[in-house]
Amino acid sequence: MTPIHVAIADDQVLFRKGMVSIINDFQDIRVVLEADNGRALLDGLATADPQPEVVLLDLSMPELNGVETTKLLHKQYPDIRVIILSVYSEDRFVTHLMDLGVSAYLFKNVEPAEVERAIRTVVEKDVYFNEAFLSAMRNRLNTRKPRRLLTDDLPATLTPREIEVLNLICRQQTAPEIAEALCVSIRTIDGHRASLLEKTGARNTAGLVLFAMKNNLVDPSILL
Repeated sequence: MTPIHVAIADDQVLFRKGMVSIINDFQDIRVVLEADNGRALLDGLATADPQPEVVLLDLSMPELNGVETTKLLHKQYPDIRVIILSVYSEDRFVTHLMDLGVSAYLFKNVEPAEVERAIRTVVEKDVYFNEAFLSAMRNRLNTRKPRRLLTDDLPATLTPREIEVLNLICRQQTAPEIAEALCVSIRTIDGHRASLLEKTGARNTAGLVLFAMKNNLVDPSILL
């Protein structure tokens, strides 16, 4: 199995060192870079070899916090998946970070097994959803005014096939799995995904799922 390379940024030394030890015990997952703030992380990424596929990121850090670091990571390293590790459980933190395009949001008190599951899932499927995320989404959507019709919000309407692909993406199916289910090529699915990203303005798979939930295109219960 190809090893998964991970970076971690957290200013709490004891927590960071503990996470490094835990992650390095996972099979075929290795921490290749650690930093105590977002700026140090970005400096380290500039020369990191190998480059990490996943970054575990704390929200509250000096010099450059998790939110600003996430924005810069997406600009400079769009292929790196970002997993937020946070003590903040407020819905607004969870949904805001998912809107920014992070691949997962984990509380710092989760079990090591969930950290491992999240890392493997975001590498394979781009996004990892847990009950914390779904609960935050339900609560936020229930307290907001209904949005306009889907066709009023998009520069162009989604085609029936794009909606079909979107629903399968929400079920965390990979491009090969969707292609097999719809009896088309992987390239065709990649084209539909690119079109969905362009039409919805989403940054990644997490953004597409958020869009689908906000517009009642998917039942949240299928996400777990």
